[in-house]
Amino acid sequence: MNIIIAPDSFKESLSALEVTNAVEAGFKEVLPDAVYKKIPMADGGEGTVQSIVDATDGKIKELKVKDPLGNTIDAFYGLSGDGRLAIIEMAASSGLDKVPEQLRNPLKTTTWGFGELISDALDEGVEELLLGIGGSATNDGGAGMIMSLGGRLLDVDGHLIKPTGEGLEQLDTIDLTQLHEKVKDVTVRVACDVNNPLTGVNGASYIYGFQKGGTTEQVEYLDQNLTHFAEVIKDAFDMDVQYIPGAGAAGGLGAGLLAFLNASLEPGGKLVVDLLDLPKAIENADLVITGEGGINHQTVFGKTPVAVSQIAKEKEVPVIAICGVVLDGYEATFDEGINAVFSVISKLSTTKEALLDGYSNVKTTARNIAAVINLFKK
Repeated sequence: MNIIIAPDSFKESLSALEVTNAVEAGFKEVLPDAVYKKIPMADGGEGTVQSIVDATDGKIKELKVKDPLGNTIDAFYGLSGDGRLAIIEMAASSGLDKVPEQLRNPLKTTTWGFGELISDALDEGVEELLLGIGGSATNDGGAGMIMSLGGRLLDVDGHLIKPTGEGLEQLDTIDLTQLHEKVKDVTVRVACDVNNPLTGVNGASYIYGFQKGGTTEQVEYLDQNLTHFAEVIKDAFDMDVQYIPGAGAAGGLGAGLLAFLNASLEPGGKLVVDLLDLPKAIENADLVITGEGGINHQTVFGKTPVAVSQIAKEKEVPVIAICGVVLDGYEATFDEGINAVFSVISKLSTTKEALLDGYSNVKTTARNIAAVINLFKK
């Protein structure tokens, strides 16, 4: 048998590579002579950097940048083995987890550190940027990012605005003449699994502002500021970003990347599938194992298991998904090529215990799946 193992990470428990190792170990107890190919996956969120670095024999680069409140922190990004691609998660510098709960305020946070990561990658001479923009603490439309890259966002008096959500109220002019000189030389692809527009009741501020610490009054104010931001962008670049699906991702960062870096917004799961050339790997497979921490009705919207299973379905290869928990609506994945879904939780336990036992639980589940397959082979 040729078996492809292509799962996402199990958040807070196992990296995607660790999941592939656990699945392989479990299967080999029953099917030692099968041929296994491990392809750690991701969908643009947490774990994307590690997944692609592992898959391309790349490396992690660590550096100090500004967090969402302007404090200096340790962050990282990935470089592919050939040095051509940089993989950057905005959450590594500007994520919600970088701000203590009591200090969360989307008026005050900035994507400045995300721009610093991009700048360092440009200095490395990469040809392409893959940007994962999930999990932000910000609502600045990418103002901090572009200003840290040398862009100048100016008020009516020609002074630099604050690179924050509240600072956008003062924006009058956008000057990119001093932008990092290598920006024009790279292709920018953004892993984006939300379709929210920039503004309005389904926009960045109203949908995500509250979880970032915003009050009702602040969210209304931020939405007005992003509307103004879109108007200035339209005047400067003749580009209307206000209602583009995905423009509202990461507090409007999607819009900023479109306008300032000429980026393309793409479904994260599909982007990684294409990047790792998964269709070619599955070509001669007899079985595909995928999975992630939880599978539910939202999994069909570009998440890794379905991005993988859709490729396998085209090639008529069966797919088994392994996950931490099976939740309401998981059956929707069956129409997308997943044939069966298994939870690795086999006993009553706390969340903490389940996370700590992730490897052994995945290995045991994989072993039992292999045992069933072996029964039918016999």
